[in-house]
Amino acid sequence: MIANRARWARRLALASGLTLSSLAAAISAPAMAETLDLGVTGELASFDTSQISGGVWESQILMDVYEGLVKNAPDGEILPGMATDWEVSEDGKTYTFSLREDARWSDGEPVTAEDFVFGWRHLLDPANASKYAYMLYPVVNAREVNTGELPLEELGVESRDDGRTFVVQLTQPTPYFLQLLTHYTGYPQPQHTFEEYGRDYVDLDNIVTNGAFTPTEWISQSRITVVKNPEYYEADQVALDGVRYHTIEDRNAGVSRFRAGELDIMTEYSSSMYPLLKEEIPEATHMATYLGSYYYVFNHRDGHPTADPRVREALNMAVRRDVIAQQIMGGTFQKSLSFVPDGINHYQVQNTSFEDADGNDITDDMNARMARAKQLLEEAGYSQESPLELRLRYNTTDEHKKIAVAVSSMWRPLGVEVELVNAEATVHYQTIAEGDFDVARAGWIADYNDAENFLALLRSGVGNNYGAYANEEFDALYDQAAATLDLDERKAVMESAEALAMDDDALIPMLYYVSRNLVNPKISGWEDNIEDDHPSRWISFDE
Repeated sequence: MIANRARWARRLALASGLTLSSLAAAISAPAMAETLDLGVTGELASFDTSQISGGVWESQILMDVYEGLVKNAPDGEILPGMATDWEVSEDGKTYTFSLREDARWSDGEPVTAEDFVFGWRHLLDPANASKYAYMLYPVVNAREVNTGELPLEELGVESRDDGRTFVVQLTQPTPYFLQLLTHYTGYPQPQHTFEEYGRDYVDLDNIVTNGAFTPTEWISQSRITVVKNPEYYEADQVALDGVRYHTIEDRNAGVSRFRAGELDIMTEYSSSMYPLLKEEIPEATHMATYLGSYYYVFNHRDGHPTADPRVREALNMAVRRDVIAQQIMGGTFQKSLSFVPDGINHYQVQNTSFEDADGNDITDDMNARMARAKQLLEEAGYSQESPLELRLRYNTTDEHKKIAVAVSSMWRPLGVEVELVNAEATVHYQTIAEGDFDVARAGWIADYNDAENFLALLRSGVGNNYGAYANEEFDALYDQAAATLDLDERKAVMESAEALAMDDDALIPMLYYVSRNLVNPKISGWEDNIEDDHPSRWISFDE
């Protein structure tokens, strides 16, 4: 085990031109021979699932320490988790889950249906102000509970059979419901420790978890360490002794640490490094199709220039996605004119199109687009003497900075003056959620393979609707889709909703993501998949 990892580190070090002393450090044995060292690109907000900031990196950690009713296989297939089986009523609105007898929290206490009832109520409790509460809105009364219109007890979930059966009532059939339950919003929370410790129940001295691992160390902005949970029902099948999640927002630093043998996996690398990595360590360099959208948010709140639809249209029109995707990002993104990414199940994306003042399509004519954009800004009252001034926020990475600089340069010929403001990811998302921006970088990775997961971000009042976009017609279409049983009819309604939002320049769709990971070839149980989920429960090191 150690020898194999040392040989891999030696190869990486030689390819990187490291000195002999740094090579020696690279191949030194880790504290535990079967501990996975994993680089993640942000800081976990909390082990309390109601307090998550929304970063993809948080999902990686939470899926290792908690488990929902179902779980993902390495290829993304849905498998039984805390539930061994389930039944769905003929009308598709009642799910009955049978919990496994050997489900335990890490302190040995049983995981019961009451823990799911508590966890879901906790997430929806308006006092917790969870940005992800809307994920459970398919459940009866979830929206009313979350807005404080009904008490928590009115949520459409219940525990039966002394806590061995969990029953969920939905407002209408929800085709993606089982996929939704792989997300951390569907995880249970330990009611017994919350009752004992209150909000301190997730402190490391008090925390218990029901997943394959349980946390033992958290050094802010450095690392989180978890160890195998001996109470996990499949603990004998978990190969790793533990996982260390290293917070590395600088992607290039993460690549260096991977190549030095300090990391077994780096969950994202800079697009500019792809050609070199693919040439020098091809067996470790992964890039795959990914359900994700990279976009810029417009602030629709009163008092911001982007509340003016003419400003939004002009700024959207001036962005050259092909330049960003191919020249700036080196082909490691795909250009996008839609918010919902290509590849979503049972859906046709609705692309933005641009028109001149006479209604002619000028989407493919960049010169005409720039001329129309200047005209729109003049109509909105901006000129060289009175320029449009914008504050553009992005979270700190080289890629986001390159894109922000490129976009601001594309707007400059319009007479737009841009102030670039960056912050680390958690602060960035907290800041834009509070509305302190004009334009802001954002990204969304599918929590489940359904267009609703993206369109929900444009619904009025949703926590991750950072720009406070509000359109009654869009909301009505969204609600209509939710109540539509026929899948083809539902598809058509959702496509109409996206087309409306794109015509309204609700945001700037810019790029489709691809997943980019560096993975030690000595690892088994890690597979590229369209949602880029990789539970550590399946990972092992080859002998």
